[in-house]
Amino acid sequence: MQPLQIAILAAGKGKRMRSALPKVLHPLAGKPLLAHVLATAQALNPRAICIVEGTGDPLRTRFAGADVVWARQDPPRGTGDALRCALAALPRDGVTLVLFGADPLARAATLREVVARAQRGALSLLTVNLDDAEGYGRVVRLADGRVAAIVEHADATPEQQAIREVNTGVMAAPTTAFARWLAAIDNRNAGGEYYLTDIIALAVRDGVSVATTSATSVTEALGVNSQRDLAELERRYQRAQADALLDAGVALADPARIDVRGTLACGRDVSIDVDCIFEGHVTLGDEVVVGAHCMMKNVSVAAGTMIAPFSLVEDAQIGAQCRVGPYARIRPGTVLADEVHIGNFVEIKASTIGERSKVNHLTYVGDAAVGRDVNVGAGTITCNYDGAAKHRTVIEDGVHIGSSTQLVAPVTIGRGATIGAGTTVWKDAPPEALTLNAKTQVARSDWKRPKKG
Repeated sequence: MQPLQIAILAAGKGKRMRSALPKVLHPLAGKPLLAHVLATAQALNPRAICIVEGTGDPLRTRFAGADVVWARQDPPRGTGDALRCALAALPRDGVTLVLFGADPLARAATLREVVARAQRGALSLLTVNLDDAEGYGRVVRLADGRVAAIVEHADATPEQQAIREVNTGVMAAPTTAFARWLAAIDNRNAGGEYYLTDIIALAVRDGVSVATTSATSVTEALGVNSQRDLAELERRYQRAQADALLDAGVALADPARIDVRGTLACGRDVSIDVDCIFEGHVTLGDEVVVGAHCMMKNVSVAAGTMIAPFSLVEDAQIGAQCRVGPYARIRPGTVLADEVHIGNFVEIKASTIGERSKVNHLTYVGDAAVGRDVNVGAGTITCNYDGAAKHRTVIEDGVHIGSSTQLVAPVTIGRGATIGAGTTVWKDAPPEALTLNAKTQVARSDWKRPKKG
């Protein structure tokens, strides 16, 4: 079997995107279009991957850690010229698969079929039938069904424009054949460019078989040329994610209103309400309920926990049978043990909260270690930042903290202590004792409330 190498053509500026950002760096499901293509390419285990970039593109910086070779196309002169640039950086033997940096959703299984036909000596194309083929190159066949040529939309006759089978651009062939055909194409066409598709006619002339693989769905053949294309592809991608979740038994209130921008793994009887966003790697245990309008990023949630509406949870671990929200913010580095309650307008950052502890109202807990069975009253603040450094607060088991309390770190609240409402704690509070600031309440019977004139 001939070795495989992959050329990813990513030098297009994407003028129709109307953006300073290169087209292939626009995000689909939370990561750049090119990242999707590169991940699929890597799944094919090629011996080499070459990415063709344009002048001034930040692609190398964005993918600095990728195991790829780079080629530069300067000036941009079409897809045929881009592949020439790639072949100059790749081994001269084997089979080369051509992918496009803004066509992100081709399946690895489909591409393996394309490659297999090329390894048997054919020029192998990936095609798809579209109801609306506007802008796509048409697959022109002979009367016996063999492929004769690919005609770009701008150069097609009215009869050719009526053809529904289109070229996706994805193709594979023996590398030596690619090099021979690319040396023979010219740019005498409406675009003044070297079209990669012109090699099909040359393959036919040489008597080389032109084999086609039909994409399993329109989605895996679609590319991005405009913001409209990107938005449509995002919805198609998200609908596919929703369908997979439904098939796995997840209850979605509305499959059209969920975004998975990473991976979402769910246990049994998970329920997700509308307009929720999942980023990075999220795991939801059995019987987890996620309320409407929540955003979760790199989170694990254990069984039976409820995330109430409008909550933001990121880079955190949530235990079993917890209650979080509504309107809670769980920031990176937070670990909630089992049966913890985090209520409305509560922010937790880089803290551990022990079993059965409750932080239910209008509170900030940062850089803290909170024990078991602790109750934190409304309006409590851990004052963890002195303007230069962060400091830790330790709240031991069984502590009761009254409302409107300030805990000035570094400070430790001893086991079983009670902190009176409105207290500012700047020294360690002893265990099993009441700590409060002395206050005097004054009532003035001679005072008159001001009145409007």
